[in-house]
Amino acid sequence: MIPTAARPSDEAAGRAPELTVIIVSYNTRALTLKALETLYATTRLTRFHTVVLDNASSDGSAEAIAEAYPQVELIASRENLGFARANNLVAEAARSDWLLLLNPDTECHENAVDALMAFSKAHPEAGITGGRTVFPDGSLNIASCWMRITPWSAFCKAAGLSSLFSHSMVFNPEAMGGWQRDSVREVDIVVGCFMMVRRSLWQELGGFDLKYFMYGEEADLCLRARALGYRPMITPDAQIMHLVGAASKSQARKYALLAKARLTLMQDHWPGWQLPFGRATLAFWVGSRALLTGLVARLSGRGQEAARKWADIWSDRHDWLKGY
Repeated sequence: MIPTAARPSDEAAGRAPELTVIIVSYNTRALTLKALETLYATTRLTRFHTVVLDNASSDGSAEAIAEAYPQVELIASRENLGFARANNLVAEAARSDWLLLLNPDTECHENAVDALMAFSKAHPEAGITGGRTVFPDGSLNIASCWMRITPWSAFCKAAGLSSLFSHSMVFNPEAMGGWQRDSVREVDIVVGCFMMVRRSLWQELGGFDLKYFMYGEEADLCLRARALGYRPMITPDAQIMHLVGAASKSQARKYALLAKARLTLMQDHWPGWQLPFGRATLAFWVGSRALLTGLVARLSGRGQEAARKWADIWSDRHDWLKGY
């Protein structure tokens, strides 16, 4: 049983909300408060209800949110449910036609939610939509969307070609080369930091697959939507700031979980005969970097932190090479 601290929502008064905004927070008190501030300040046309599920934060997040935003429905969990399970829990209780997943380390720019709502209604064939993300200094943050992992893209990543030729669609296909996210475009994956989905489609898909505790869950959801004939899309008219990784303290742990998620996506969406190749590219990706950074650290005395990070990830390979 998850204890809740819910207050009546201003958005729920009068006409029913058309959108439920879901924010899952974990020890991001100041960031979550800022995310809520910009959400309410910049959304003028969309009738929305906001639900924040706090994943057992120890920084007073739940208390601060309850005090500053009484119109927000707050769910204060006594355990860390993870991103996927927390979103599923809130989405299951939602009654609006649309859902918006919004990270706590984001800030909505003017009309971001309104623009994404209008775009989503105008493109029902998309099923899942997202916008453009930037860093605090206004520079592009490409991590609002991706293309799927393929044997070719896995090889390019492992061999370092994606980094060497980052603006090439051929060698960096998952990031779509040098595309600035400045045009409407179909993509394979809309990232869950700013992802809108029709609630009926969410229900049809069964929400996030709970085996993805962290990372990969939105990729799996979008690929399953594409398998049903939907074509996820991005619009540059809906822009937010996203810090990326504000709730992640350990880089080694983060990369190990990313590797675990990548392998699980291969297991779920690749033909079985391709999996040995996919597993080998992942092992080479981590192993080669552990070797190279270790050599540089020993020979030059520089890059000790990077060497430790990759060595830690490599030492954990027996876990992440199994997937979730």
